[in-house]
Amino acid sequence: MTPVSDPGRAAPAPAPVPVPVRSSDSDGSVVDPAEFENLSRSLTTGAHFLQPESLESAMLRPSSYKASHYLHDEEQEGVISEAEGEDEDDSQISEDLDNVRPHEETPLISHSRRHSITARSTTSAVTEIDTPFLNNTSPTRFWFIFSQILTAYFISCFDGTIMASSHPVITSYFNASNSASWLSTAFLLTSSAFQPLLGRLSDALGRKPLFVGALGIFAAATTWCALANSIESFILGRAFCGIGAGGVMTIGSIIVSDLVPIENRGVYQSYINMNYGVGSSLGAAAGGAMADYLGWRWEFGVQIPPLLICMVVAWIAIPDDLGIQGERKGVWQALKEFDIRGSLLLTTAITFVILGLNLGGNVLPWSHPFVIASLVIFAITFPVFLWVESWVHKPIMPLHLLNRQPRGNLIFSNVIAAIVANSILFNIPLYFQAVLLTSATSSGLRLIIPTIAASSTGTFVGFAVTWTGRLKWPVLSGTICILIGTIGLVFLQRDLPSWVYLFILLPSSIGQGFQFPGTFMAILAASPQAEQAVVTSTLMLWRSLGQVLGVASSSLVVQNALLHYLRQYVTGEGRDEIIRRVRESVEEVAKLEPKYREQVIVSYEAALRLTFITCAVFAFASVVMIWPIKLPRLGVRKRK
Repeated sequence: MTPVSDPGRAAPAPAPVPVPVRSSDSDGSVVDPAEFENLSRSLTTGAHFLQPESLESAMLRPSSYKASHYLHDEEQEGVISEAEGEDEDDSQISEDLDNVRPHEETPLISHSRRHSITARSTTSAVTEIDTPFLNNTSPTRFWFIFSQILTAYFISCFDGTIMASSHPVITSYFNASNSASWLSTAFLLTSSAFQPLLGRLSDALGRKPLFVGALGIFAAATTWCALANSIESFILGRAFCGIGAGGVMTIGSIIVSDLVPIENRGVYQSYINMNYGVGSSLGAAAGGAMADYLGWRWEFGVQIPPLLICMVVAWIAIPDDLGIQGERKGVWQALKEFDIRGSLLLTTAITFVILGLNLGGNVLPWSHPFVIASLVIFAITFPVFLWVESWVHKPIMPLHLLNRQPRGNLIFSNVIAAIVANSILFNIPLYFQAVLLTSATSSGLRLIIPTIAASSTGTFVGFAVTWTGRLKWPVLSGTICILIGTIGLVFLQRDLPSWVYLFILLPSSIGQGFQFPGTFMAILAASPQAEQAVVTSTLMLWRSLGQVLGVASSSLVVQNALLHYLRQYVTGEGRDEIIRRVRESVEEVAKLEPKYREQVIVSYEAALRLTFITCAVFAFASVVMIWPIKLPRLGVRKRK
């Protein structure tokens, strides 16, 4: 690129970089490097896995692009593009172009403005070289911000796997084992419902108040869970935990995108991946041990001090105006621009279908008026939700993304993977404790290796896709591995060697590590630049719904099948009392007389095997969805 020789003239913009078509599966297009800087500042996601945007842009940008073409001014007033007549999506860029472009009536004024902007941009270029981070963030401030984001992510992952390994202990304490699914369902439901809202509000109000507020809600709700005196109170506390944790994950990811240049994002996402693996594995191991030796309340109590420290650091370190698009807006003004109707209808539909499926045949008979009413409400609100999303200006779930290949296949396959993953995560500790009669500590330790395998595979996939440029192999490999893993779970038996139980979850965990980040990169490569943000948010919303439905649907199968098999296998005096005891508390299984204990174990084993068979059917459907699709190679962008 030719350097600027005349300080009174703006440097010409570099020509767009033509990317050669490397595959017949898609059409190539000329990619403007400036598109990817806009993406790094606008992409919102609450994902825990490797983000693809840095991997793609690093291959497409010219090496001199950052310092000489796309410059940030010192006040973060916007990005100045110096190419005349260029079509930009950002309205602020268009306004700056109008100011820079000379007019016949005021040539001297226009010239002086151009001179001023060029001089300021040159100064900004020096500033960009001095600090490797965006928004003129110093390295010291960045690491303060990033460290507390990592800490908050760690606590969120720790909290999630604690519940997976110790929910039998908690529900047994309240004599409510048949309500176990609500501990995770309440959390996932509120997290799914509020993620789009929090992401949109952060553009209007700034990242800082939303992130600090989410940390505050998370800390308060965690305290609530630690002090809960009933299962109803505990479930309500978990619902508020979902709001806080969902906000932390969503806004934290957005903050990283605000501060880290897109070509370096993969490095920092690797830190997040490793942090995710450590937090998840430690939660799985320590959660069961704490429940056994200290009491389950301490699982939540230990999270409160680091959350409060994160709040203080975030309040001091995060800039007040970080992330604000245009002028700062009020909460009400920001809410008016959000798809409130769609969000409320979706939340209502999902809540009532989960209520109906979890209560029907488990707590209440299927003929009970409340169960029937719940399913009827779902049958009404979900079609209305689809109708609203078909015409609303900014839908939370754009329907056109779901009915076209390959994006529709990728999204629905990802939903199935989330359903299967959460079904396994929620039910395998129950198998260990109810069938193998292991402690919560032992069942938690068995989750360490799978969680490490999933996060390590996800990190590997990011680098491997960058090297090969191929996008289909990780997605297809992931679906096949998940299918193999679920089939393996179907054949679990009590008399297998101990090492089998230790490694039985590896295939499905490795499959998740392949599929989740692979899908993310594939769906971005298969979408035009204008749809990047909406595709990302849609993928994350559907994945969150898959997590909710995974817990709810597996609980539906387990609880109804368990009741059926208990009535079939348990015989003798006091049969009804035994059935009641073991459905309310998993710990009661080990306390039964040998005759009844064997009957109950056989019932649990049969019910859980049926659940794993259901997971295998879903996993096969996911393979069928992915097998025929064609994907572009990395760096080949689909035309609009």
